[in-house]
Amino acid sequence: MAMYQNEMLTASNTDLDTLLADVTATLRHWMNDQAARTKTPAEQRMPAGLLDRIMKIQPLSVAIPEAYGGRGGLIKESMRLLAATSYESLEMSMIFGINMFLFMQPVVKYADATVKADIFRHFLRRNQMGGFMLTEPDFGSDVLNLATSYTDDGNRYRISGRKHWQGLTGHATYWLVAARKKHASGELVRDIDFFIADGNQKEQQIEVLKYYDSLGLYMLPYGLNKIEVSIPKEQKLRGTSTGITMMLDILHNSRLQFPGMAMGFIERVLDEAIAYCSKRQMGGASLLAYDQVQYQISRIQAAYTICAAMCAKTCTFDSAVGDASGLGLDANSMKTVVTDLMHESAQTLLQLSGAKGYRLSEYAGRAVIDSRPFQIFEGPNDMLYNQIAETVLRGMKITRQNNLFNYLSQTLQFAEAVDLFRNELNLTIDFTIAQRKKITLGRIIARVVTAVYVLELMNKGYNRRLIDGAIALLRQDVIQLLGSFQSMHQTKVVTEYREQGSWFEF
Repeated sequence: MAMYQNEMLTASNTDLDTLLADVTATLRHWMNDQAARTKTPAEQRMPAGLLDRIMKIQPLSVAIPEAYGGRGGLIKESMRLLAATSYESLEMSMIFGINMFLFMQPVVKYADATVKADIFRHFLRRNQMGGFMLTEPDFGSDVLNLATSYTDDGNRYRISGRKHWQGLTGHATYWLVAARKKHASGELVRDIDFFIADGNQKEQQIEVLKYYDSLGLYMLPYGLNKIEVSIPKEQKLRGTSTGITMMLDILHNSRLQFPGMAMGFIERVLDEAIAYCSKRQMGGASLLAYDQVQYQISRIQAAYTICAAMCAKTCTFDSAVGDASGLGLDANSMKTVVTDLMHESAQTLLQLSGAKGYRLSEYAGRAVIDSRPFQIFEGPNDMLYNQIAETVLRGMKITRQNNLFNYLSQTLQFAEAVDLFRNELNLTIDFTIAQRKKITLGRIIARVVTAVYVLELMNKGYNRRLIDGAIALLRQDVIQLLGSFQSMHQTKVVTEYREQGSWFEF
């Protein structure tokens, strides 16, 4: 261990503001040439020259403990890196997020000491990266039934399977691979285990079968991977509970950092909207002078404030060392609400930009395409909203409380914010509600959770005018969602819709 402490790198002693400035300046220079990169084949979209220049600055040192030559692994520094980077490039912020929260943090918490020492030395000295392999072709959100399996031959683990849609496909050296143990009978156990595949070793290299022509996030390579690897025993992650609990800890930690990636992105969208609408003239006045434009941009500004509140909240969780498996309500609320706001803000910017924004070379058009998958990966938002509702409904059943306002007002987490929605939340809940209504209920609850974060930020002295705008947005959203919840009907898909369904026959 002392050897690594003596190998402290320049980046570890660099002022954080200087490190962030170097990263963003490098990105800004490269981002000037957008048209060229959008025409690049999928397997070549990760620009080696840019990545080399970025990694020489060693931004990932913020997520490495000091004992291994890093800056200490402080969540606040990691979140600042994500925010600063996403202002210039949402893809690069994702690259950092994948590395820090889906690979490096699990390694810090669960890997053997000698294994993580070697990994972090390669991260710092060779600029290597790590990724996370969970999703499979036949099992996307249904992770408990994943088919990738492993056997124990006494000395090593042999892992076999296929994974796809992993960010950094073909470019990460290390992979955290999820697999289920296979019995001699061929049956797979229910629990999940995680293993570190080290691409520096031939028998641990993962083959890329094909690259996907993904719609956006051009810098991030995705694809289909074949796993036939032999892993040393010490490269299995070791937790204190089940593998499923470890998986929840990893995923919840990752979702808690989504506001970091969203922060710089929404700030950029806000700056672009204000700048364009200030210059654009219509009817003898700037667009910014029109009431509807003021309303639209005020919602982007409210999204900025909400995201700031979430970032501040994330920094209060000791997720780098603690167990986040029980933070599902916070993690799912943050991920769903902030990604909805990302895409809404991008759509607004595109609408304000008019035809000018509908080009790959323009930020507005790219922002719409690049923000959309954030509502899908790491748990589709509809699924997570359903989980949010089920969490609260389960608590209501246990306490035998069927009034939503009464239940939330008696729950410490919601106590301060729930009065903002007193009239809207005065609902008697039917515990047998249909899934579509449950998802809408989850959307409502997630915004109440978000209001808690905003009020906490207000109490710390944050700009009150911005706070008021954020609360106004949340109240408006809850009122609209409540109307949908109360009037929702049970329509079904008519699969034989062509029968008496062609307009020209009538």
